[in-house]
Amino acid sequence: MISKWFRLKDKAIALRKDGKSIRDIEGKLGIPRSTLSGWLKDIKLSKNQKKILDKNWRIALGLSREKAVAWHNKEKAKRLGFAKLEATNLLKCINVSDKKILELALSMLYLGEGAKTEKTSLGNSDSEILLFFAACMEKLYGLSRKNVRCDLHLRADQNIEEIKIYWSKKLRIPLANFKSASIDKRTIGRKTYPYYKGVCILNYANVAIQRKLVYLSREYCTKISK
Repeated sequence: MISKWFRLKDKAIALRKDGKSIRDIEGKLGIPRSTLSGWLKDIKLSKNQKKILDKNWRIALGLSREKAVAWHNKEKAKRLGFAKLEATNLLKCINVSDKKILELALSMLYLGEGAKTEKTSLGNSDSEILLFFAACMEKLYGLSRKNVRCDLHLRADQNIEEIKIYWSKKLRIPLANFKSASIDKRTIGRKTYPYYKGVCILNYANVAIQRKLVYLSREYCTKISK
C-alpha cells in the first residue's frame, strides 16, 4: 500500500539535498518523522551542510531552553502567588495581637534557632527573623532593643565596622550595642557575596525567658506528636 505522503517524497528529498533538517521538512510538509527517516536515510550531506544543520540545531536548542525557562518561571510565579494568597488568608483568621499566640510562635522559632545555654540569645543572617525576635522580646517581656548586646560572626573579607553599621540600621539597635565580632578563618582567601552580611546574634541577660521558651516549645511539640 502506497503511503498517503508518497506524492511529497520527491519534494522531501529535494529539501534534504538542499541541506534542510528532518525537523524542518517535517514542519514544512507535515510528513511524519518516521516516514521521512526511511526516505532520507541514504542521502549524504556535505560537510558544510552538516555544519549549518549543527549550527541551526544549537540555535533551536538555545531558544527551546529559553522558552522552557520562561515557562518554568511563569509557573513558579503562579505557585508562589497561590502560596502567598493562602498565607494571607490564614493570617486573617489569626489574632496576631494575642500574646499567647505570639509567645508560642516565638518559642518555636527559639527551639530551632535560639541558644540553649545559660542565656537568651538568637543569631541569624536574616534580618526579618531578628526583627521578629527583638519585637517579641519587647512586646512580651518589656525588654527594649536599646539594651540588647549584639555580636557578629563574619567572613574574613568583611569590614567589621561597615557590617556593624548595616545591622545597627537594619535592626534599629544603637551602634554602641555591637560589642564583639569573630572572624571565620576558614574563609580567608574566599570572596563573600555582597548580599551576605554575616550572622548577627542578639543577646538578652534574662535566662528565665530562655528556659520558658524552650519548655513551652518542647511541651507543644510533645502534645502535637502524641
